[in-house]
Amino acid sequence: MTRTAALAVLSLAIKLSAADAPVKIDYICSAEEIDKFGLPCSPDEPCPVFLELSSVESTGVRLFVSGNVHTQSATLYGLLLASEDGGKTWTEPAKRIPASALDEIQFFDLATGWVSGERLESLPRDPFVLLTTDGGKTWRDRPVFDDSRVGSISQFWFESKTEGELVVDHPEHGTIRHQVLQSNTGGESWEMKESTTSAVKLKGKKDEMSWRVRADSASRTFRLERRSGSSWELVASFLIHIADCK
Repeated sequence: MTRTAALAVLSLAIKLSAADAPVKIDYICSAEEIDKFGLPCSPDEPCPVFLELSSVESTGVRLFVSGNVHTQSATLYGLLLASEDGGKTWTEPAKRIPASALDEIQFFDLATGWVSGERLESLPRDPFVLLTTDGGKTWRDRPVFDDSRVGSISQFWFESKTEGELVVDHPEHGTIRHQVLQSNTGGESWEMKESTTSAVKLKGKKDEMSWRVRADSASRTFRLERRSGSSWELVASFLIHIADCK
């Protein structure tokens, strides 16, 4: 996938809601997929395929959830889910990104938003940001660095539509180096601001959450929940085990 290309919209909608059975993300494990990711799967020893959800964000109009599809040995795709009816039905507004995971989501307003991600091979590497300026209808992919590097985005925050910062955690000689980068172009490009081994807290980043994603072992689902006073209300749930590669 070209880094600068706009990510195409998928038209497939998942017609399930929290009131019905949990949502099951579609994944077809063909022989080509097994070869592509080097999976050690066979009819006698199939490889279970799992969904992992990382973050949720609401624009007031749309709801977005990020995550990835993986086996026990490999990350297959990063994926982004969207709902325009409060979690009753879901679409994928961006193509799944091979060997990658999508993490944190932030929207500054109804139109402008970002999702952090990285490739997951032997180590997390080549961190990137997905950008939207049309409320999440289309997304484009921007790398944080011009070259290939080991590291992942641990946090980011935009204080305006153009100005933001992110932190890339990079392993170095038995410790973790935190590289702070800044953007004045809405995430289109990034410049190094600071590199430190001390803990970093981005200015302006909020700690209190209105939404959360959590794994529920009893139901074997990820639960998408909204804060309601001092408690949490279920909006939708997603099956963790979604397929078997054979």
